[in-house]
Amino acid sequence: MTTFTLHDQHSAPSESQPLLEQSLKAFGMIPSLHAVMAEAPGLLEAYQRLHQLFLDSSFDDEEITVVWQTINVEHACHYCVPAHTGIAKSMNVDDAITEALRNETPLPTARLEALRDFTLAVIRGRGNVDDRAVAAFLEAGFSKRQILEIVLGLAQKTMSNYTNHLANTPIDPPFQKFAWHKAD
Repeated sequence: MTTFTLHDQHSAPSESQPLLEQSLKAFGMIPSLHAVMAEAPGLLEAYQRLHQLFLDSSFDDEEITVVWQTINVEHACHYCVPAHTGIAKSMNVDDAITEALRNETPLPTARLEALRDFTLAVIRGRGNVDDRAVAAFLEAGFSKRQILEIVLGLAQKTMSNYTNHLANTPIDPPFQKFAWHKAD
C-alpha cells in the first residue's frame, strides 16, 4: 500500500498551509484526514468548503449526523465513523442515534429512519432513485431542497471516505476510543 504523508503546516505544499492553519484553529489540531488531503490543496480546500456548506444546510444536527454516518457506514470508512461519533457527541446528538447508525439498527424515530433510507437509496442507486422513495422522503416531512442537500453531504463524505480508504488514514487520538469496523 502507498504511504501518504501526514502533513503539518510546515511540510504541506504552500497552497495547503493556510488551509491547515484553518483546521488547527477550528479543531485545535490538524485532523489526520486534513493532513493527508493537504497533499492535494484543491481537495483539502473543496472538502473544507463542502463541510461548511453542509453544516449550513437546512438539516439540524441530528439529521446532519444521520446523513454523514449513513454514508460513512455504507462506505465502511474506518476513519470517519469514529470521527463522526466524536463530532456527534460534540453536537449533543443523542447517543442512541449514533449507536443505531454505527450498528445499522433502527433509529429512534420514523423521520430519522426515512432520512437514512433515502440517503442509502441515493448512494446505492448513484442518484437514480425511484419515485416511491422520493415520495416517502417527502411524506416524512423533508423537502426537495433536502433531497439535493443529501447530494451535497454525499459529495463531501465521498471525498473523505475515499481518501481514507486510499491512504489508510490513522484515526486521531481523540476518536480512537470510538474505533469501528463494519459488521459482516
